[in-house]
Amino acid sequence: MKNIFRRIVSSEKYKYSCLIYAIATVHAILVALFCFLHVKPLIAFNIFSVITYIGCASALRYNCKLIWIFYTIYIEIVAHSFISTICIGWNFGFSQYIIALVPFGFYMCYTLIEGRRKYLVASLLGIAAFISFIGCRMISLFSGPIYDIDTSATLEFVIYTFNSSCTFGFLLIFSLIFVYEMQNATNKLRSQNTILENLASTDPLTGLYNRRSMQIFLNHALESGSGFCVLMCDIDNFKSLNDTYGHDFGDEVLKAISTILQQQVEDYDYVCRWGGEEMLVLVSNSDLHHACQIAENIRRNISNNMFHSVEKIVHCSITIGVASHHKGDTIEDTIAHADYNLYQGKRNGKNRVVS
Repeated sequence: MKNIFRRIVSSEKYKYSCLIYAIATVHAILVALFCFLHVKPLIAFNIFSVITYIGCASALRYNCKLIWIFYTIYIEIVAHSFISTICIGWNFGFSQYIIALVPFGFYMCYTLIEGRRKYLVASLLGIAAFISFIGCRMISLFSGPIYDIDTSATLEFVIYTFNSSCTFGFLLIFSLIFVYEMQNATNKLRSQNTILENLASTDPLTGLYNRRSMQIFLNHALESGSGFCVLMCDIDNFKSLNDTYGHDFGDEVLKAISTILQQQVEDYDYVCRWGGEEMLVLVSNSDLHHACQIAENIRRNISNNMFHSVEKIVHCSITIGVASHHKGDTIEDTIAHADYNLYQGKRNGKNRVVS
């Protein structure tokens, strides 16, 4: 049953085919009822309705516009309610089907019509349904039924209950479909928002956070007042690597080194691509010795790693400047300290950690 419902929601044709055949089945039951009651106009009309719905189902298979099928269903339901009221009166509840047209009409118009026009059409159809319902009631008040059917109170109640059950059944089904589709739309929107947030917050090449995101993390760390350290990392001789082996290989090295950085930092630390071949690590710990240990692990893993190019195996190294944030300093001051230490490491042979 769950799979059938999912198929109904996921496939427009299957959903409307099920609806059309369900209404056709109701009319087939009504054919039998009116044969029992000997009401020939309603026998003929319901046979015509069954044929109409079968034709709608065939048109749906041949990609007929759904909006025209909906208009056909709308007109048939209103016409059936009027004819039933004129022939046998109000008490059997056939006019209740008109009530279901209001939410059904809004759902169909919202689904099938583009732009603001859908609201106008849905509103007009809702007003037309209201006028039709009141019209049926007025007919029953000012003129009696053509067929004076001698039925028991029990049979009248059974017919009224059948019509009420069909009306509420269709409303319930469409409410479930509407809720399910809204949930799906909400989930898709959340998924798309997550993708957009990731695109806005990460570097597309390395998958690391971008500079904009790191500024946010740094601000949060500063506001928390718990202290932190930063690691300014720069790949040694990266320009020469690009010139020798090409930018594609340089990109692969960047991605591999980014992975190593992510593996070496702790879960509550952040790594970003600060710019070019520079990476910045935010260590959520004010202990400079601890930050230097992380930096040394990063340096050692990169130095021991082998990067495979088409021509040969290439070794790379990284220099890291470490700085602890001191009370009263700005974020820019702390980054400048780490950058200065990085510069000192570059001047003194590279492939080292300086704090």
